Amino acid sequence: MNIDRAVLAMAGTMILLSLALAHFVSPWWLLLTAFVGLNMLQASFTGFCPAAIIFAKLGLPSGCAFR
Repeated sequence: MNIDRAVLAMAGTMILLSLALAHFVSPWWLLLTAFVGLNMLQASFTGFCPAAIIFAKLGLPSGCAFR
């Protein structure tokens, strides 16, 4: 697994988790979904992703999008 796939897996997990929490706990959890989506959008323009930096420090090999 490289950094790109790890970032996508983490984002997908966070979105699914926030949707489940919004359904079972409180609709306010949809703000987490919005935050993840906005972070993915800004990363597509800037190339800056805090999760990618963390995964790089954990030793995952770089991919095409995040180096």
